Amino acid sequence: MKSNIKILDCTLRDGGYYTNWDFDESTVDSYIEAMNNLPIDYIEIGYRSIKLEGYLGEYFYLPIQTIKKIRNKSSKKTVIILNEKDIRVEHLEGVLGQCIGLIDLVRIAVDPKNIKRAIVLAKGLKKMNFEVGFNIMYMSTWFDEKDFFRSLPEVNNVADFFYMVDSFGGVYPNDVIKTYQRIKKDLTIQIGFHGHNNLELALINTLTAINCGVDIVDATITGMGRGAGNLKTELLLTHLSSTENIKINFNSLSSVVDVFSVLQEKYKWGTNLPYMVSGANSLPQKQVMEWVSNRFYSFNSIIRALNNRSQGVIDNERVEVFKINKNCDKILIIGGGASVENSFKFIESFLIKNSDTLIIHSSSRNASLFSKLKNDQIFCLLGNEGYRMEKVFENNLPIESKCILPPYPRLMGTYIPIKMKDRSYELDKIVFKSID
Repeated sequence: MKSNIKILDCTLRDGGYYTNWDFDESTVDSYIEAMNNLPIDYIEIGYRSIKLEGYLGEYFYLPIQTIKKIRNKSSKKTVIILNEKDIRVEHLEGVLGQCIGLIDLVRIAVDPKNIKRAIVLAKGLKKMNFEVGFNIMYMSTWFDEKDFFRSLPEVNNVADFFYMVDSFGGVYPNDVIKTYQRIKKDLTIQIGFHGHNNLELALINTLTAINCGVDIVDATITGMGRGAGNLKTELLLTHLSSTENIKINFNSLSSVVDVFSVLQEKYKWGTNLPYMVSGANSLPQKQVMEWVSNRFYSFNSIIRALNNRSQGVIDNERVEVFKINKNCDKILIIGGGASVENSFKFIESFLIKNSDTLIIHSSSRNASLFSKLKNDQIFCLLGNEGYRMEKVFENNLPIESKCILPPYPRLMGTYIPIKMKDRSYELDKIVFKSID
């Protein structure tokens, strides 16, 4: 084991995928205090970026006041990362001009297909006197990128660090060894490793990388990071304390783990079956993270969609397009919350008096309550709802009702109960309209 390995903790940057890069001040203060007391060499505090669409928080744009506040409190080298896909040389002065003297290392997140563009960007960063790191993503697919390997010698002239990034959480120790040996032929700069934990291999892959001779590795407190998350900083430090006799302030480590464990209870990062399947098949985590976090689809639906994607299969069946036979002036949409059951006697009374009101079930969870009403009813079948509908109604499915599916093609596929096949329709398209 290499005893002088450097450690970069990127909790605030990678963990921001769960919080939209917003962290309250007390959490950040606890984090900085702990890092000061632990054998961590670098802390990566977030992104710097041009303005992008949608909401992204403080630690994505990192106002200069925030960077200064961290620098005043931290004793560690400070790192930010740029998304190469969003940043060009002409953006550097605006994005990083004020950061000179405040940021030590700028890492560039790079799709291996775009390494030529990243080299140009790195030259601009070097002119600004930053240390530069390349975070080359999608490690499990590198060996298909021949142009990427031909460009490696150029990286030596513009970067200080070259990171192997297991973006999909899909590499194994032998892959780490093979990749390290291949890139070491062309690289003279320091090499790093950043692992994801889809297959719970982040620790062994990191230790394998260290044994291969890498100079620096990444980790995050409680493994907080995109998708299944990263190698846990506390796990790596505990291991190094045991095997390398590195002194660890376990009081500080325990204290910051407690802080982020509260966030973990809320956001639920960590591996699960869909992340395992995506990692094993080198599939992007972004959409899996959305599916899992929203909890709208069953794991079975997610895994089916992932398997089909890996095999290039479209998991859909076509049904007749839904057509409105009569206009409804009154529509009541029923969701899956507890308030439906709690208020049902009032809802029932209203519907009995207004039997021409159409009931639309956005979830089947409360649907059995309405089974004796004479109102026309429609069931929205998305993701797991077909299974839920069967469970709610057992063997007494409302075959006089209709089921409506999203438009074709449906990425997740949609399960239709057998007894409802002849009563199921798909939308032609989805249109949102404002109501005056």
